[in-house]
Amino acid sequence: MDLSRFGILGRDRPGTRGLTRSPEFRYSYLSVTFPGLSSEPMKQAFQIGSIPVDPPLILAPMAGITDQYFRRILKRIGGVGVVSMEFISSEALTRGSERTRSMMQYHEEERPLAIQIYGSDASRMSEAAAYVQELGADIVDINMGCPANKILKGCAGAALMGDLKLAESIIRACRDRVRIPLTVKFRLGLDDARSNYLDLGRACEANGADGVALHARTARQMFSGKADWGRIRSLKEALSIPVSGNGDILAPEDALAMWGETGCDGVMIGRGAMQNPWIFRETAARLRGDEAPPVTWEDRREMILGHFRMLRDQEDERFALHKIRTFTGWYTHGLPNGKHLRQKISSLPTVDAFINEVETFFDAFRSATAAA
Repeated sequence: MDLSRFGILGRDRPGTRGLTRSPEFRYSYLSVTFPGLSSEPMKQAFQIGSIPVDPPLILAPMAGITDQYFRRILKRIGGVGVVSMEFISSEALTRGSERTRSMMQYHEEERPLAIQIYGSDASRMSEAAAYVQELGADIVDINMGCPANKILKGCAGAALMGDLKLAESIIRACRDRVRIPLTVKFRLGLDDARSNYLDLGRACEANGADGVALHARTARQMFSGKADWGRIRSLKEALSIPVSGNGDILAPEDALAMWGETGCDGVMIGRGAMQNPWIFRETAARLRGDEAPPVTWEDRREMILGHFRMLRDQEDERFALHKIRTFTGWYTHGLPNGKHLRQKISSLPTVDAFINEVETFFDAFRSATAAA
């Protein structure tokens, strides 16, 4: 398949920078209450095949982000119904890549767990799906929505929306191979002129998928512009299997608004969870008609240090430092003097030095607050 004819290959937009650059971004995780919202429960749990999704909130798969450490942090905070592993290459997995298989480690506390696979060969995708099942995952998910150039060039991810026959053969091959629930995540289409999400959604249902998730942007949009939630409603009305919506969920009131506007079964949250790891707990409380407890500075301190200590204890120094620098940029957004900490970390040589700096940062804030 020649991707150049699709007209969507271009300069990759950093997958996480779009959140803070978006003009629609209005919230930081310092805001934890939203006056004026109805306190009435709006949405109940649903099932993907035999797997209950309760609360009906799903962590989206994000490359380099939703590893076992971040997933465990979110599960411990609470409120997430299903967590998704960062996507896995079917090609690498079926060729025995140890690096790829090492990415697939998980803990029982994460359940229900979905593992997402991507690729363009139906045989290898079905073999990868079988591996996911043997590994003990609760759900296997097929990626047909990733807009990154390196994925598109391999005729995988969102590129499959340009070849629905191939997409359908992959879904059917995976369904024939596994007994656990099978889901598919996709976008509106390659671009506005080739919006075929309804056709792909119907193909998913016809070939035995137990649910779908729609990121309501095109591949060309990547993470820019505004997600078109009206298309989520259209997909929900067209299918009888569960439909989860994804796109522009940055705060609990966004999730509630998506349910109200679309009638979707679940809400999938990606980049919003990186900046506000409490978003699932806050949203789940809203669904119960409650208010989540305010997030304290001590909560933030323990969450950040807990995450970084897990990385220190289980990963090599270089990898752990890379991860810590990535997450610090998100965790400190909106914090007083957070920019100073972000600038300082670039010169720190070890994980222990980094953890000490974070402790000093919060100790200084605590002292300043007590003196005020």
